[in-house]
Amino acid sequence: MQRLKCCVLVPTYNNARTLGRVLDGVLRQTRNIIVVNDGATDGTAEILRDYPQIHQVSFPKNKGKGHALQVGFREALELGYDFAISIDSDGQHFPEDIPVFLEALQQEETDNVLYIGSRNMKQHDVPGSSSFGNRFSNFWFWFETGTWLTDTQCGYRLYPLRETEKLNLYTPKFEFEIEVIVKAAWNGTLVKNVPVRISYDATERVSHFRKGPDFARISALNTMFVMMAVFYIKPRDFFRKVKQKGVKKFLSEDVLGSNDSPRKKALSIALGLFIGLSPFWGLHTLLVLGMAFLLKLNKPIAFAFSNISLPPFIPFILYASVQTGAWILGERHFFALDHIADNLLALKGLKTYILGSFVLATVVSILSGLVGYLALNQMAKRKIAVENG
Repeated sequence: MQRLKCCVLVPTYNNARTLGRVLDGVLRQTRNIIVVNDGATDGTAEILRDYPQIHQVSFPKNKGKGHALQVGFREALELGYDFAISIDSDGQHFPEDIPVFLEALQQEETDNVLYIGSRNMKQHDVPGSSSFGNRFSNFWFWFETGTWLTDTQCGYRLYPLRETEKLNLYTPKFEFEIEVIVKAAWNGTLVKNVPVRISYDATERVSHFRKGPDFARISALNTMFVMMAVFYIKPRDFFRKVKQKGVKKFLSEDVLGSNDSPRKKALSIALGLFIGLSPFWGLHTLLVLGMAFLLKLNKPIAFAFSNISLPPFIPFILYASVQTGAWILGERHFFALDHIADNLLALKGLKTYILGSFVLATVVSILSGLVGYLALNQMAKRKIAVENG
């Protein structure tokens, strides 16, 4: 703890029955402890008087776990710490697991990492609502960041304080624990799980999570993050990678160099082109990532080829779609110059465009998928032949 400049942060609110036991357990591991009393109205203040050796911060009124954590982070930084391990005061976490975080950190190649405890959600005493909520949260975190975790809701975590300080964090309550990991991942911090034990003793555990209001706040936050991921983060990261590597190197390493089979790569190309040419403007990223996940295809390849609908290409895609639809419906003069305005603004024009876009997307995706498969399969055979001498 001393060498890594790490402390243990304990936000607490009305957990008087378990707080003393938690602090005693943490003290057996380290004396680098910060307790944030978030306006407790039970016997918390009296208990904390018995621990003068622990650094304490108290609020007169409850402001929420997110606010307590942020205050704790700032306090830890002022005291010279680089990392903080947060542990809940309701007794569900085992202080003996603190070394699990430290050992993982020592083995990591970077200090820019945030660890989240991974609980055994199949344990017999885990409430069904907690297990469902965790799976729900894991899925949205994956969609928003591209990182799949087994547990995103556990409050037992190790935070890199100096990286966390760079984030613009606003939420004051339980949704903060979602906000901080999503924004950390978007900012380049590795977010990983480490295994921890869990205890759900119904006779002593007090949960302040309000299923209705707090779940609604978390859902609203995830909705906002999904929109940000689709319209800003995913395209930003994609173009950053292409710019950093260059188009040729990106295609060589991320597309052709993938370990997936030629069939899987070809299907990913076909999916990307179909979505990119489809009429679902504004939803292309959401659709291609969701479909790639459900069909277990290569997400980078599918996303890359879905960007056929980049702004410079949109007029050509619209023109080809309308012309395809007009050809199918026998409207030979649909796109004649003297009919452009009338037909595009009419319902007839919309029907022609939608039909044409789906047909065009289907034909292009099938042909490209077949060509891609033949080319990728041939390349794979040549690679094997070279490796075998």
